[in-house]
Amino acid sequence: MSRMKGRDGHIRRLKRLSGREVVEAASKVVYVGADMIRSEVHRSISAGSVSGKGHVASAPGEPPNRDTGALQAGLETVHRGPVEAEVQSNAPHAKPLEFGTSTMAARPSMRPARDKMAPTIQRLFDQEIGKLVKRSGK
Repeated sequence: MSRMKGRDGHIRRLKRLSGREVVEAASKVVYVGADMIRSEVHRSISAGSVSGKGHVASAPGEPPNRDTGALQAGLETVHRGPVEAEVQSNAPHAKPLEFGTSTMAARPSMRPARDKMAPTIQRLFDQEIGKLVKRSGK
C-alpha cells in the first residue's frame, strides 16, 4: 500500500476546515446567493413591462410583467438558519403566477432566477471555500 505524499498535512487542513469558519463562509454564500436570486426575480419582472393603464400581461411561461409593483415590493430574502436562506414574495398573487392555476398558465420568475443564478452562486461558494483552504495550509 502506498502513502499519499503530503497526506498528514492534508488531514490537518481538512480538520481545520470542519469548524465554525466553514459554516460562516457557507452561510454567507447561501444568504448572498439567495439575495442574488431575489435581485434577478426583481429584474425579470421589470424587464420590458409597462405598469398602469398600458399594462400588458406577460405570455405564459414568461416572468410576470410589472403592473402595480406589489409583486416586487413583496420580495424578500430571509435567513432561515446557519446555512439556509429563502427568497419569498408576500404578494398574494405570487404563488398563482409562479405555478399557474386551473384558469391561468404559470408565469414563473423564482425558479428561472434560481436556475440562472446557480452557476454564479456555485462559483462564489468555490471561491469562499478556496480562500479557507488556502488559509488553512499556512
